[in-house]
Amino acid sequence: MKPDVICLMASSVDGRTWPSRWRPKGSGDLFEQVHDKLGGDAWLIGRVTGQEFAKGKSYPATTTERFPREHWISRRDAKVYGVVLDGHGKICWGRSDIGGDPIVVVLTEAVSDAHLAGLRSEGVSYIFAGETKLDLPRVLDILAREFGVKRLLLEGGGHVNGTFLRAGLIDELNLVLCPAIDGAKGAPMVFDSPEDESDQRAPLTAMTLESTTALEGGALWLRYKLANGADLPAQASHG
Repeated sequence: MKPDVICLMASSVDGRTWPSRWRPKGSGDLFEQVHDKLGGDAWLIGRVTGQEFAKGKSYPATTTERFPREHWISRRDAKVYGVVLDGHGKICWGRSDIGGDPIVVVLTEAVSDAHLAGLRSEGVSYIFAGETKLDLPRVLDILAREFGVKRLLLEGGGHVNGTFLRAGLIDELNLVLCPAIDGAKGAPMVFDSPEDESDQRAPLTAMTLESTTALEGGALWLRYKLANGADLPAQASHG
């Protein structure tokens, strides 16, 4: 089972995604407006982006409790879930939702019992999708089966987006192209990769422009359907 994966990002015209570096400044709340219009059952981000929403400092380093490496779900009745890839359990949340959307953390089985205790104490749901590396097709399957997710908004950062792209798992790209330029090295991009994957190419065979919508302030909302080739990787992992 696989939900439709819709990548949504806002970028400058040179493809960079840190608005604080853009000139002229300001992009308003265009990303949030499009996010709401797309109406996903869940949205997904990586660890680095997820850390920006965390409020806690650290969980206790040890625990006497032992937990099976099985999914633990505190809420199944939410309209929308916020899914965060955190394979090695780095984020201390200090909250159980983001903007009212319950957090679901995706872990590997290598995470510590102490971290699981911390998540449980805050009512943060977690699922397992790999022994030491996250298996992205498995993540999608679990979200569909356990939470009924049919429409997933993939919202970065660039490394996570790039991993999904190279795995042939993205069905649609929605890009909010803002009238601004970064113009310098060092900022993340809409799609990126670690150095050791820089020679890998996505199995894209076609991008079809579905619509172009003018937004306020000169921004454009570009909506593309993506077609992926038949020769996809057998398994896509994210560390």
